[in-house]
Amino acid sequence: MNETFDLKGKRVFVAGHRGMVGSAVVRRLAVEDCEILTATRAELDLLDQAGVRRWMADRRPDAVVMAAAKVGGILANDRFPADFLYDNVAVQTNLIEGAFRTEVGKLLFLGSSCIYPKLAPQPIPEEALLTGPLEPTNEWYAIAKIAGLKLCQAYRRQYGVNYISAMPTNLYGPGDNFHLESSHVIPALMRKAHEAKQAGHKTLQVWGSGTPMREFLHVDDAADALVSLLKTYNGESHVNVGSGQDITIAELARTVASIVGGDVEITFDATKPDGTPRKLLDVSRLFATGWRPRYSLHSGLEQTYAWFLRHIEAGQVRLTALES
Repeated sequence: MNETFDLKGKRVFVAGHRGMVGSAVVRRLAVEDCEILTATRAELDLLDQAGVRRWMADRRPDAVVMAAAKVGGILANDRFPADFLYDNVAVQTNLIEGAFRTEVGKLLFLGSSCIYPKLAPQPIPEEALLTGPLEPTNEWYAIAKIAGLKLCQAYRRQYGVNYISAMPTNLYGPGDNFHLESSHVIPALMRKAHEAKQAGHKTLQVWGSGTPMREFLHVDDAADALVSLLKTYNGESHVNVGSGQDITIAELARTVASIVGGDVEITFDATKPDGTPRKLLDVSRLFATGWRPRYSLHSGLEQTYAWFLRHIEAGQVRLTALES
């Protein structure tokens, strides 16, 4: 499994193509000489094992990119632990097993940086997996993603298939979910800042103390990295996908408020949980391939807010709870 996986003429199934990551992968694959396969929830229920088997047998994809997941922030993870664990385990198991049954040539599983221990060394190397307790506020999602990663490794070891895994950092960009209770920090901040500006409010409240540090990557950069790995990476170990830089939540909030505009004071609700104190990925394995992100955080946030303004007027921004 040392060869480059040539996408020319291949049929690539992007599971979860309507989500932020999946739609970005579809955009990136559009410049490759391949056929992109997608399926809406009405066409294919990924929780239905028999249905997934039939669909895969009928379409016979050459490669699968697994971007389908039930996702959300701290509040959603806390309120719906059973859904986050069961739905994600079921979807990824059905896809991996379906890919094996239909002899898919390459599979890329997308995890999340929350798979790592809460107090992992910084920046976090891939080897930190399973070396300590998880962050309690998202352990259900993390356990599901660890199971998916390990299932890919198990199929590799037992059957010799070329299934790989990538662990993206916190992603943002076009197609994000802006629902205040189920979104992640950047879309939540952007929506709050936008609505404060529209209403003429003078304060913008942020969850927690503002001191935790987070790494962010524009979703189009993530998609570019994922397609690069799909074509060139064949290792058993998962690969971290990130920018290699982090920022405090307080700095992030000030940056978002500045880009959105409006004269607001940032305040912090210290009664809300902070989550992991710092989460920066060691991306040396990815960067060793020569790949680098195109967007700086500031330029990526500007592009995302411009997208938000265009699409909210057209009613095309997700303002309700998201299941992808």
